[in-house]
Parts: sequence; C-alpha cells; structure tokens
Amino acid sequence: MTQIEQEKKRWESTTVQKFLNRSGERKSEFCTDSGIPLDRLFVPRPRFDYLKQLGFPGEYPFTRGVYPTMYRGRFWTMRQYAGYATAEESNQRFRYLLESGTTGLSVAFDLPTQIGYDSDDPMAEGEVGRVGVAIDSLEDMERLFEGIPLDRVSTSMTINATAAILLAMYIAVGRKQGVPMEKLSGTVQNDILKEYIARGTYIFPPEPSMRIITDIFKFCAQHMPRWNTISISGYHIREAGATAVQEVAFTLANAISYVRAAIEAGLDVDEFAGQLSFFFNAHNNLLEEVAKFRAARRLWARIMKERFGARSSRSMMLRFHAQTAGSSLTAQQPLNNIVRTTVQALAAVLGGAQSLHTNSYDEALALPTKQAVTVALRTQQILAYESGVGDTVDPLGGSYAIEALTDEIEARAAEYIDQIEAMGGSVQAILKHYFQNEIAREAYQYQRAVESGERIIVGVNAFTQAEDMRVDILKIDEQMVARQIDRLKALRKRRDQARVQRTLQALEQAARGQDNLMPRILDCVEAYATIGEICRVLRQVFGEYHDL
Repeated sequence: MTQIEQEKKRWESTTVQKFLNRSGERKSEFCTDSGIPLDRLFVPRPRFDYLKQLGFPGEYPFTRGVYPTMYRGRFWTMRQYAGYATAEESNQRFRYLLESGTTGLSVAFDLPTQIGYDSDDPMAEGEVGRVGVAIDSLEDMERLFEGIPLDRVSTSMTINATAAILLAMYIAVGRKQGVPMEKLSGTVQNDILKEYIARGTYIFPPEPSMRIITDIFKFCAQHMPRWNTISISGYHIREAGATAVQEVAFTLANAISYVRAAIEAGLDVDEFAGQLSFFFNAHNNLLEEVAKFRAARRLWARIMKERFGARSSRSMMLRFHAQTAGSSLTAQQPLNNIVRTTVQALAAVLGGAQSLHTNSYDEALALPTKQAVTVALRTQQILAYESGVGDTVDPLGGSYAIEALTDEIEARAAEYIDQIEAMGGSVQAILKHYFQNEIAREAYQYQRAVESGERIIVGVNAFTQAEDMRVDILKIDEQMVARQIDRLKALRKRRDQARVQRTLQALEQAARGQDNLMPRILDCVEAYATIGEICRVLRQVFGEYHDL
C-alpha cells in the first residue's frame, strides 16, 4: 500500500467517518449510468504508466485526442441534423443553418428513403417526409443541394441500407456542379449491423449487406479520398437502451466485423481504415461520457495495431461525430432540454469529438422549429467561442476520476468484445439476438429505476408542474406528399425509359456476379432510376431480411 493509499484510509476512518456520523450521504452507493462504482474520492493510482496509457495527442494510443493541437487549430465541425418534407423545404433549412454558422450539413431522410421505397409505393403511405426528407431520384437530390457548393461544404448522410444509392446521387449532383468525386468531403453512415441490433431500417440479409458496404469501401478508396465510407454508430445502440460501456463495446465489435470483411474482400487494412469514422451518443453523465470517448479511442487504436497490424497512424485513429442524446429529451418542460443538451455537448467537446450535432429542445414533440434549431446551434457556438474549453487539449486528462473511469470502461468494453468474438463476431451475435437481449435488459432496468423514483428525471418524476410549458412545434404541409408523388410520376414519363432499363439490367447482372456495385448504381442514378426501382432489383437478387 502506498503512502497516499494509507493516508486515504486514515482520512476515511477519521475525518470522513466523523462527518458521516453527523450528516450522512445522499445514497449508500454511487455509480455511473453503466453501474461502475464511484469512489468518494479518487487519488493517484500506483503503476500508472503515462506514456502507455495516455501518451500525447496525435500519437498512439490517441487517448488524449487524434490531432496534436485539437481545437486550437480549428473547432469541431458544427453540424445540425436536418431534413423534412420535400427537398425544397429541406434546402431552405440547410441554407438557413449555413447562414447561421453551421460548418457542415447532416441530412435526415424519411423512412421510405431509408428502406428503399418510392413515395408513391403503398408501403410509404403515411411516412413520406415525416422523419426526414423524401428522396426518390437524382432530381430530388439536385433540389436538396441547389445553391449549396459541394466543394466547400462537408455533408453527412444518415443512411444505411440504401447508402450506396444516396452516395451515388451525391456524386452525381457533384458532377452536375462541376465538382469531381475526389473533391467531395463528408460521410455516409453505411452501418447496417447496428440496424439489425437497434434501429431496424435494414432491407437485405447480413451477407449481401456486408458486400455492399465493402464495395463502397473499395470504390471510395479508389475515387473518393476525402470521404468517410462508414460512420460506425453507437448512437442508436445507446438510444435503444445500452449503457455507455455497451455502446463502446458493441460499436467496436461491429467495427471489427467491417474491417475483417474488407480484408477478406481483398483490401489492405491501411488502404481503407483511414476512411472509417464513428458516431457516438453524448449522454447526461458528464464524467462517464468524457471517459467513454477517451476509452473508445485508446481501445480502437490497440485493436487496429495489435489485431489487424495497421501501420498507418491514421488507420488507428478513432475519429468520431457525436450527437446529444435524443432519448434524454422530455416532452414535459421542454425548455429543460436546452440544459441537458448543453451538458451533453460539453461532454463531447471535453471528450475530443471531431464533429457535433446538438438536439433541439422541442424534438420530443416534433421535428425542430427554426427557433429551436437556432438555440441548439448557438449552444455549440457559445461552447466554442465563450467557454474556453477548446483552448487546451484534453483539459480533463490527468483527473484521477477521469483516468480511473477511462481504464474501467476500456476494460469492461474489451470483455464484451471478447465474448462477441467468441460467438463468431457481430453477425453471429446478431443472429443469436445477443446484442438485442443485452440492450433490452438494460433498458428495462433503466425504466424501472425511473418509475420507482430511484433515478430522477427533472420535470418527469420530480419537480413537476401542474401545467407544462408550451412551445410552438413544426407543422408539415399535408399537401407536400401529393406534390412529391406528382413530381415522381412526371419524372417517370419524361426520362429515357430504355436507358433506365439498361442500367437496371446491368445492375442486376453485377449483383448476381462479383463486380463492384457502385459504378452500376451510379449509372442507374444518372439515368434517373428511382430508389424504389434500384432496390427492387437488389431485393430480387439478395432477398429481404426478416427478424424472427
């Protein structure tokens, strides 16, 4: 036992015990949201190896940040996730955000677009333009980015099962603007494994889905060096009820599967790994969240170096986008959500995020209004320009509590990853419902704690008001759907039908063989084939996945 540990023991048995005899503490046990016990006081630990566990920013193991100067060079990219109704309405919101100081776009697509149905398909009824923008064809994509220079704006697209199609549409819009694909920058989410685990917008079974993903990897490695080919997402896993530890573990387990699939498809690890990116949730427990981001960075660097033999430092970097926690927003007293979002955004910045989206205070009620999204953006700008938290690299590094939590989260996440690998990897774990059952158990325990009052949610189960605060909400024009469908029908009449059929037949032939699908999908898109028509071809070849 070190002298500090001896002194801590003495302090607890004398000074602390006397105080407890008089006053007590709020709870008998204090834990993080992942159930990690919190010491009353953290002190320096023996055998702490600074160079091995922390190192320096921009160098392996990247615990303290992926870039040497972090936000002293430039701030994180301030993205605001947006998209609703038709391309015109969303284009207006994008322009407003850019004028207000957003430094990157993040596109939300409606449910039919996400699962490969055109707006006039019976399966799309009631969902067109509801949770994002409706995109049926290249014509819609052209409207969506009208007047937005794609050589100067970075765009993130939250799209998975149909990611290859939306990426092809973005490339085609760039070409029409005179921007070659090698100059396009941004991210396509393209993370299908978490759809099977937590979100549900899958189309095809895992095996052909993984083929499409590796085709995107190959295509972008050859043609789009500035593009992030995947955003491996823990965000939706966390939203489904996972803990911070599970978020790290399940996300990195999925990432291991993607890397392994790409290597098996013939790619060298350093050929594609530098274009991988990650997407994490920023939740309420400030210290645990900061430690989570640091632990994820270090664990991923070790996995890439030791398991996959990566040589390039960029291949070992975990670069991530963060979004504040949608599941933490409350419909009751919605203005309280501004405070929640601020704490969560602060955690992301202190944890070293490369880009950030802040949720709007009204999102538990509807899609955000212009006023609400402005407040969300201003939250980021105040953190950047007024708080000073970006003026030094990893400002909480060296905190006894942060370092202890970082080590513990890494160790617990590594244990989960070993269990998943023992099952045969993420795909096998999905088929065995391992992820789904683990998340469901944690979500159930969380809800029980809220309902019992053990976990306090301000304005929900404590500090409630007889009359809730009222806020204006965004209302979508009901005529929007009819306009979208009319334009889709008009497009089908005036396009070159023979060209559409040729490109769709070529896509089917490629899907039945081994050719990379991206060039064929790009041909279809530029012929103005619709997303539904392209997916219909792929459904015929690959089939559909149904979770039993």
